[in-house]
Amino acid sequence: MRSNHLYHNLGNGRFQEVTAKAGIKSDVWSITGGWFDYDNDGRLDLFVVNYLKWSPVNPPYCGNPTSGVRAYCHPRFFDGLPNTLYHNRGDGTFEDVSEKAGIASQVGKGMSLAFGDYDGDGLTDVFVTNDKLPNFLFHNLGNGRFAEVALEVGAAMPDDGRSVSGMGTDFRDYDNDGHPDIVVAALSGETFPLFHNDGKGAFLDWTHRSRLGPLTHQLSGWSLGLVDFNNDGWKDLFTANSHVNDTVEQFEATKYELANSVFANSGDGTFRNVSADSGADFQRPRVHRGAAFADFDNDGKIDAVVTAIGAPAELWKNASPGENTWLTIQLTGTRSNRDGIGARVRIGNQWNEMTANVGYASSSHAGIHFGLGKVRTVERVEIRWPSGIQQLLTGISVNQVLHVTEPAK
Repeated sequence: MRSNHLYHNLGNGRFQEVTAKAGIKSDVWSITGGWFDYDNDGRLDLFVVNYLKWSPVNPPYCGNPTSGVRAYCHPRFFDGLPNTLYHNRGDGTFEDVSEKAGIASQVGKGMSLAFGDYDGDGLTDVFVTNDKLPNFLFHNLGNGRFAEVALEVGAAMPDDGRSVSGMGTDFRDYDNDGHPDIVVAALSGETFPLFHNDGKGAFLDWTHRSRLGPLTHQLSGWSLGLVDFNNDGWKDLFTANSHVNDTVEQFEATKYELANSVFANSGDGTFRNVSADSGADFQRPRVHRGAAFADFDNDGKIDAVVTAIGAPAELWKNASPGENTWLTIQLTGTRSNRDGIGARVRIGNQWNEMTANVGYASSSHAGIHFGLGKVRTVERVEIRWPSGIQQLLTGISVNQVLHVTEPAK
């Protein structure tokens, strides 16, 4: 039986299952969830992405009955579902506010989500990828309600008007212009769309302008992340790859198992595929799905862990040359939520946001990482906390994990 689970950390090395007690439902097929503070009250709320109406009773037959080859069914054979928003009451329970927040009115086939403040109003917005349907961008209106605006702002689908099989996503400023952009993993033949934030409340399809169009056309991707792997000050793109269909090689000229990919950010708005330079082991094909990112060995370079179906998880140590400097910021909120989720941080021309939601069915909670190139001292670190408090730090040494506590005011 499929179900969602919420485990309460008891603080003694043990967890207690509190799903029903907390008011979290498990009545539909959910794919992923994410924590954010949509009303900036200092308590983390929960957004759950739901997929399809499916039942094991009399499921449709998909494939070729003559040859006996059975395949995964296309999502068009199933009805979609709305997503769910839970408001944190602050007493260990949650209220389902999907209806009154305007979330439940939008029916999709959700696969993943990412959070970001795309219009810079201090309120966290929600981007949801849909499988062969237009994506959702829920604009936070600041009154407990959201408006779904993806089509009108240009983030629903690529410019050709065809919805892709939206899988994992990330919502970060990849070109250092101060505005968070959106990148989406999809299946072969669809490319991995990149929606560039123009800073005026709209997104532009830069999939081909960024070179991701031709670079990803033959790939099928799941999880991904915009991460500065070589610490040069520009966020690169990591994708965990594999086709969705384990029988695809019987009727298409493509592969089921694929290697992961790394696309280096050239610093001019474009990417280049450097996967072949990432080591012989990196070329090993697997049925990859989730991916998470953190500096596992504390050397200042972000590593990656990738899950694979039917195989052990892969832990990829970042062996990039170490001459570039870096700074990782770990936040502690006081008026804001404890982990500072939703805080926006600026160093020079780089902006990044504190979030745990990256990729597909994955979570990365390792602070906010900045590659600094040849910088030896960070002159200014600017932090905008979810509470609205602005904090300025000056003269910060590089190559350290900097712990920052939110000031009282």
